[in-house]
Amino acid sequence: MKFFIDTANLDQIREANELGILDGVTTNPTLMAKEGIKGTEAIAKHYLTICEMVDGPVSAEVLGTTFEGMVEEGKKLAAIHKNIVVKIPMTKDGIKAIKWFTDNDIQTNCTLVFSAGQAILAAKAGATYVSPFIGRIDDSSWDGVQLIEQIVKIYMAQGFMTEVLAASIRTPLHIVRCAEAGADVCTCPLPSILGLLKHPLTDLGLAQFLNDAKSMQ
Repeated sequence: MKFFIDTANLDQIREANELGILDGVTTNPTLMAKEGIKGTEAIAKHYLTICEMVDGPVSAEVLGTTFEGMVEEGKKLAAIHKNIVVKIPMTKDGIKAIKWFTDNDIQTNCTLVFSAGQAILAAKAGATYVSPFIGRIDDSSWDGVQLIEQIVKIYMAQGFMTEVLAASIRTPLHIVRCAEAGADVCTCPLPSILGLLKHPLTDLGLAQFLNDAKSMQ
């Protein structure tokens, strides 16, 4: 399973990359706004900086809602760097845009997916990635990881090449469960990634080793 970091914060991207396990980055308008990145030119420059930091896919989201708008904006985003993946919302025009990008050899990430039916349409249109938002599904009193399992099962049965990218990750347990469910990618905030490092027995064991080492001096 590949690890993407879900942020627009350069320090967090750098820290995750230094772990040696980072495969890519996902962003969205909300994450850009949190970093104070505003305006088309500034956003494009920020995407380029991220692409130069991480040797892997960088999802850049369109803001348009019409087919024509998404295509026009997506073409500009894809021109920023070869690693840009155009992030398209799960709408009727979005599916049309994904098909257009597929036919023109531009990678896409279909975002805001909340059902298996939506995931089937994204795969049929040729999306490179499909992003089910499991945390938001959990917020609605459903189990988001079950959707990951369902989509993985359908894609395997039908031979779809679209990769299942588990998004809206909230906890380290989400990451582990998505790995069990067969997700191809997890995109996570930095605290969730770092949370995988933690276990009380590791801390106790290390403390014991250090104490034993001191007694041998």
